[in-house]
Amino acid sequence: MSDYCYSLAKMEHIVSQAESMDRMLERVGVDPTVAARVENGMALYEARTRCLECPSARRCKAWLADVSSDHHPKAPDFCPNELFFRYCNPAGN
Repeated sequence: MSDYCYSLAKMEHIVSQAESMDRMLERVGVDPTVAARVENGMALYEARTRCLECPSARRCKAWLADVSSDHHPKAPDFCPNELFFRYCNPAGN
């Protein structure tokens, strides 16, 4: 058996992206418990994985930091999870 360990930079990235995902859920009005039930949790798992690999992470953080976008009804078009968020909150479309 081998030990598997992430570098400090990778762990910081994972934590940062998890925080961004949580903020995005809140910003677009998705109840995390609803998101966790889609496809028995697999859809949220896949969404979090897309978030970790997102090429638009800096753009996302800027969008989340923009207070004028508070309570925005839908995720930005550049978000790879935009369809997932829309599915979880159809009223936000």
